[in-house]
Parts: sequence; structure tokens; C-alpha cells
Amino acid sequence: MKKVIIASKNPVKINAVKKGFKKMFPNETFEFTGVSVSSEVSDQPLSNNETFKGASNRAQNAKQQYIDATYWVGIEGGIQPNNEEMEAFAWIVIKSNLKTGKSRTGTFFLPTEIVKLINKGLELGEADDIVFNKSNSKQENGAVGLLTNNIIDRTSYYLEAVILALIPFKNEQFY
Repeated sequence: MKKVIIASKNPVKINAVKKGFKKMFPNETFEFTGVSVSSEVSDQPLSNNETFKGASNRAQNAKQQYIDATYWVGIEGGIQPNNEEMEAFAWIVIKSNLKTGKSRTGTFFLPTEIVKLINKGLELGEADDIVFNKSNSKQENGAVGLLTNNIIDRTSYYLEAVILALIPFKNEQFY
């Protein structure tokens, strides 16, 4: 059985990783463990580069702390100003002892009220909770679920990017 360490205890991220591995490797058995490790970036990454670095650092820090696994997965959500607007996205980095897979989710733009709260220093999840009158929404459907009425929930939002990050492991002969 292959062991997968997910550098998060967030059930949404854990579920997305489980589903992605099972879709890409339906004939293999995995043991999944969520752990807390540092991203070594801001609690709310504010650029594409910082968000990627956070996902990569999470995967690497998990690899250093849990050396007996086959794969280590880092997921980091971030935001980035784009002219007068703000976009939201996430990076997924998956490491093995030999390869690294990486992918970014789709991007969507945040409502003005949420952007105003972020610009005052709040994290995206905190701003979502205030605007939508929710509690701890980042552990559930997050901004993408709230804004799409769960047509795209946070698990499915991450899922495709997890699958794309697994491409080098599914197609080892090309990577």
C-alpha cells in the first residue's frame, strides 16, 4: 500500500486528494494522512508566486517530517490583485522521491465587498464568513462554493488540479 501525506488537516483538501488519487490510479491502494506543516508564506498568500511557494513548501516540509511515505501533497490557496479586481486560485504540488507534479486550479474573481475586507487585512475565508454570514466556510465550501451555490464546491474545485498534478506519476515514461 502506498502512503500519501497531505500537508493539511482541512477535510476539503484531504477529500480532493483522495478522490484525485483514486481516479488516476483506480487499481492501486493508498493510505492517506493529513498533517499540519508550515507553508513558510503568509497566512493569506497575495500572489501567484507566493501561493505556489506555499504549496511547494508544504509538500517539502511534509516530506522532511514524514519520510516513510510515497507521495507528499501541498495545497495552497491564494489571491492576487488584477487591476482593480482580485482573483482567487490554488496551487497543488505533489512530490515523490523522484518527481514533482504541479498544477493550478482555475481562477475566479472575488466580489467587491470581499476584496474590500481583504484589503483591510482579513484572509479570504474570514471575508467570506462576514459577507455570507457563515462560520469557518474555508473548511467547507469556501468562496467558490458560496459564489456558485455549490455548483462547484471546494472539493471539486481542487480535484481537477490534483489530477493534473498527478500527470507525471501516471505517465512516468514522459517525465
